[in-house]
Amino acid sequence: MKAEQFGGGTQARGLSASALDMPPGLHVRYAAPDRTLAECITGYAIYAAESCDAMVNWYLPSPPMLSIVLDAGPITVSLGNHRFGPLDPVSLYGPISRAFRTVTHGGIAVGIGISALGWARMTQRHASDFHNRIVPASTLLGADFVERLREGLDLLDDEASIKPLLDDMLAPLFAVQNPREPLIRAFTALTITDGVIEMKDVADRLGVPTHELRRVATRYFGMPPKMLLRRARFLRSFIGLIRDEGLGDYSKIDSSYFDASHFLRDSGTFLGTTPRRFLAAETIFLRASLRARLTILGAPTATLHDGIPRTRVSHPHRDDDMRAQPEI
Repeated sequence: MKAEQFGGGTQARGLSASALDMPPGLHVRYAAPDRTLAECITGYAIYAAESCDAMVNWYLPSPPMLSIVLDAGPITVSLGNHRFGPLDPVSLYGPISRAFRTVTHGGIAVGIGISALGWARMTQRHASDFHNRIVPASTLLGADFVERLREGLDLLDDEASIKPLLDDMLAPLFAVQNPREPLIRAFTALTITDGVIEMKDVADRLGVPTHELRRVATRYFGMPPKMLLRRARFLRSFIGLIRDEGLGDYSKIDSSYFDASHFLRDSGTFLGTTPRRFLAAETIFLRASLRARLTILGAPTATLHDGIPRTRVSHPHRDDDMRAQPEI
């Protein structure tokens, strides 16, 4: 598949170009996985850039993701003081706790978000082993599966075929349930609940000792409970502010923040700068992604995924495979 095959498709198969504010030659698509995979996969993201010129973009902290690039030039990622790349065509982004910068050179990137429950079913490896790291996906999934996944996507000539192929190929990865799933589900729900931030409070609500909560968080979510709760709290607040164009109205931030300076300290931790300076950087794909993901999947970022399949919502001018399916 080539990036040019997306040309002219924004109006027909996704949100309008004006709604996404995407320049010509840049495209964003989102699709929900099959309902049987909704707890494991936070969504499918498809980005395309027709030009091979270098392009810089910043992205928010996120859960693990598989990334497959097609017809693309080299990709490098800067995460804090670490630089990764050029990346493998099929890469695994581990759980990430701060904003990261990418430099791309055109082509198509297909992102597959992996929830904590998905991680628990997918591998015996600890997610914390991959915290703030990007590695070849074959490290975790094996070279044979990774090559079949890449080849399958590369042979497609229609973007609407991406979702069905991913559903079919990924289903076996998540077929075996994990005995800790009830606790993973319950903790996931608390990470996206306003005002919940203290680890002891969470442990009490879940009915587990704090050391057990810490073990589950690091193994399946990839970082300690306190960091997960702070990351989700910050992103809920940050995205709420930018969505309402209210960067100066801190009355809308999470109720557990003491004041604006408390929120801004978290901004330094998770963005590396203030919200206003971050948004002034290269965030064209991020901004479009937040809007598209909210419309198609029901939440603006995978960090706020709750894994609940919801009723399909029909939108005009969007083909069946890429139709809006709020489920996060």
